[in-house]
Amino acid sequence: MSIPLQDLLARNRAWAQNERDNDPEYFSRLVSQQNPEFMWIGCADSRVPANEIIGLAPGEVFVHRNVANVVVHTDLNCLSTIQYAVDVLKVKHILIVGHYGCGGVMAAMQGMRMGLVDNWLRHVQDVRDKYRNWLGGVDDVTERAARLCELNVVEQMLNVCETTVLRDAWERGQEITVHGWMYSLADGVVRELGADVERSDDPMGVYEAAVARIMRRS
Repeated sequence: MSIPLQDLLARNRAWAQNERDNDPEYFSRLVSQQNPEFMWIGCADSRVPANEIIGLAPGEVFVHRNVANVVVHTDLNCLSTIQYAVDVLKVKHILIVGHYGCGGVMAAMQGMRMGLVDNWLRHVQDVRDKYRNWLGGVDDVTERAARLCELNVVEQMLNVCETTVLRDAWERGQEITVHGWMYSLADGVVRELGADVERSDDPMGVYEAAVARIMRRS
């Protein structure tokens, strides 16, 4: 069902009025400051709204989203967002959040051709190829895709930890923790993957332990 653009504008006005009715200072607080403790790196999927999932209001979570929640060391968009979150906003937690049923991950797993985005999903295929032998032993396609979604999140967690932004922040003693999470569309619940790195803990050790836990689940 197509929604006319004028309806979106009308919904916006109704929403803004409702927020003012419930809290007259709502927008003035938003204008005055942005001081989030959390950065969310998630999938661009329209079914995964960062603020709503973790029950935070606008201004309380800094968000970067792309297809399949990928962090690439040559992606200046993502790296600049991380740098701003860490160096300027001083966030304390970076959440890399994948979700089960991710279309991008499924396409990468099956080698589907979808156009220009295939080049972006090559990064997820790198994760697939890295664990090809093990994934090949997971017979159920849905289960195999779920495990690849988890492995992809853990891989991106390691990528975040290896950026110069995070390494420099930890070197100067800044307190910031990187987390790997999964969100389920089926029940709305976020699950931890045991991929949490504080300061300059051994990111590779955390990564390997998280991968081992994922493999034990199947």
